[in-house]
This record gives sequence, structure tokens and C-alpha cells, in this order.
Amino acid sequence: MNETAPEPDAPPGWEPIRDSGFIAHVGPVYRRADGAYAFRADERHANLIRVVHGGMLMSFADRALGETAMAAAEGANCVTVQMEMQFIDAARLGDWIETGPDVLKRTGSLVFLRTDLLVGDRRVAYASGVWKILRRRPDAAGA
Repeated sequence: MNETAPEPDAPPGWEPIRDSGFIAHVGPVYRRADGAYAFRADERHANLIRVVHGGMLMSFADRALGETAMAAAEGANCVTVQMEMQFIDAARLGDWIETGPDVLKRTGSLVFLRTDLLVGDRRVAYASGVWKILRRRPDAAGA
């Protein structure tokens, strides 16, 4: 299993997300008890002009919003139905990028969310989207 290693200079209170999937390749991504998420931008996250690639910012936002959607759905699995992102300012290599997702509304089958991606007080991106709450079929394995 390929787990992300803790970062020696992560601020106190941040714990790495243990994930052997995609996040293990681009992380570590950190979570704080209050529902905030963060990562430290490094060389792996650079685009051609040496700032953080928009795809990394989108992946980070999708993970934070997706986990927040699942918490709002009381632990049910959720999948991204729609997500949009506006890139407002460049995030630079070495930046500690944080986000604290907000649930705008939860219905019986959908969760609507938004979040700002911040470097300190500077907003670098904004994301919003809709997550579908998955329901297990009664005949599904393990149900």
C-alpha cells in the first residue's frame, strides 16, 4: 500500500489523509478536525510556468468537497455530479493551500457545496458543485 508520509513542517493539528489511491500520488493532503483540508505545493504540482497546476487545485477541491458531501450524507458514499472552478490567483510552489468546504444544501439525493482555496488570506481559487448521494440496492453484496 502506498501511503503518504507526514510532512515535517505541517502546522499543528493537521493529519495526513491515508489513501492508497490517487491522493497517494499527488499528496499528502491533510485534514483538520474542524473539517478543513490543506496541502503543501511542491515540484510535482508545477505546471509549465512553475506555479501550481490547475488540475491539482481541482483534484484537491474535489477531495475536500467530496469528503464533506459524504459527512453531510451521514456517511453514505457520494460521487461528483458537477464541479466548477474559477482560478483567481496563482498558487506558488511552497504554498500551504487550505480550504474549508461549506454545505449549501442537502436534499434526499444531492449535496450542494462551495469552497475557497486560500494561501493565508489570499484567495487563489473558488469551487462549487453537486454530489449525488448513492443508495445501495437491497440485493447488493454486503447490504
